[in-house]
Amino acid sequence: MLDRRSFVTAGLGAFGAVALSACGSGNTGSDSGSDSGSDKKEAKGQVYYLNFKPEQDEQWQELAKVYTDETGVPVTVKTAASGQYETSLKAEMAKSQAPTLFQVNGPVGLASWKDYCYDLDGAEILKGLTNDAFELKGDDGKIKAVAYVVETYGLIYNKDLLKKAGHDASEISDFDSLKKVVEDITKRKDELGFAAFTSAGMDSSDDWRFKTHLANLPIYYEYKDEGITSTDAIKGTYLPQYRNIWDLYINNATCEPGLISTKTADDADAEFVTEQAVFYQNGTWDYANLVDLGSDKLGMLPIYIGAKGEENQGLCAGSENYWCVNKNASEDDINATLEFINWCVTSDTGTKAMCGSEGGMPSGADGMGFVIPFETAMDTGNKLNEIADEYAKSDKVPVDWCFSTMPSEQWKDGVGSALTTYAADQSDANWDALETAFVDGWATEAAAAKAKSE
Repeated sequence: MLDRRSFVTAGLGAFGAVALSACGSGNTGSDSGSDSGSDKKEAKGQVYYLNFKPEQDEQWQELAKVYTDETGVPVTVKTAASGQYETSLKAEMAKSQAPTLFQVNGPVGLASWKDYCYDLDGAEILKGLTNDAFELKGDDGKIKAVAYVVETYGLIYNKDLLKKAGHDASEISDFDSLKKVVEDITKRKDELGFAAFTSAGMDSSDDWRFKTHLANLPIYYEYKDEGITSTDAIKGTYLPQYRNIWDLYINNATCEPGLISTKTADDADAEFVTEQAVFYQNGTWDYANLVDLGSDKLGMLPIYIGAKGEENQGLCAGSENYWCVNKNASEDDINATLEFINWCVTSDTGTKAMCGSEGGMPSGADGMGFVIPFETAMDTGNKLNEIADEYAKSDKVPVDWCFSTMPSEQWKDGVGSALTTYAADQSDANWDALETAFVDGWATEAAAAKAKSE
């Protein structure tokens, strides 16, 4: 049986052991976690945070205002549109008033932005980190980034609809059993009044679910076979299985396959909450958008693609959210930014806002519902996190977040474009084009990244 610590150890691979047992314990009561804040008269510097997560924009805006009211330090939060973070970051970094706080999605992201990252060695925030595996280091061995949230994703499902369709989650343990249930629902779609899957939106607000998160599965199984954690030349061994699950998604959904280019993240959320579909591939971060359905209706299963041994597979667990402080900011702004992020994960106000769900914000609104890798972590109140914990206590093996090793955003875009084209015309020729984008595109982008870093 895996406890919470073992779950994150297994699920994060390179992250190693993560002590999250403090969840539910509340604040440690250390001086650094005090809500008293700095004396406003002595406040120096300012913070400009370019936020990666659109779904938490309102919470970050409120938390910034609370911090400013408490300390006198101005905090500005700008949120990039979904799927546009790298583009926004490049544009903002070119300005005279650049972000003082930004994020990278892992080693590949760090490689692109390492020259902008302030060395965090000795920073106060690291003292409460549950394990140094949540640090990202540069070529010089210095700490350049720190993870601020651990997340989990899989196939979220509506328990009531599944039951109405005459099925139960216990029937589903691999791709074949998932397909059997899904195709039965599709066969009786008109009679039941709902579809198997929400729309697989390939609008820029939603395509990351498939060109990144779904694409993680064939990468994970290839890495597992090869005994590696990254590569400059993906083989594409499990691309036939990738096709299996993509076919299942697009041919058993709320919309016709040819329409997915127009479907958005909001569409998928709405379809699930209004009970138009049983299954929805997404993660713990989307809980606030789904809670209106009713927590008691929510379940989550692993994403099965037809790989050998997948009946022992758990959910996908990891992080692609690492804070970096801009070393080109003024000394006052750097110090202000370091103090702000430390306050976020040590103060009662900050940790409740980041970890809490219902009523987690100072205003009483829902919090971010994050599982944070710090000793001050609190119970999130997030039903999807509770389900992730249940998997942690089972014998299922969590799936690593290997997508942080994808060579570039251009590679993801190429795969996304090929998925969309294939959906409209599911020919072998179009899938061949997907395989080319996946395999050849990986080699090209990896070589370009390597040449840039040398």
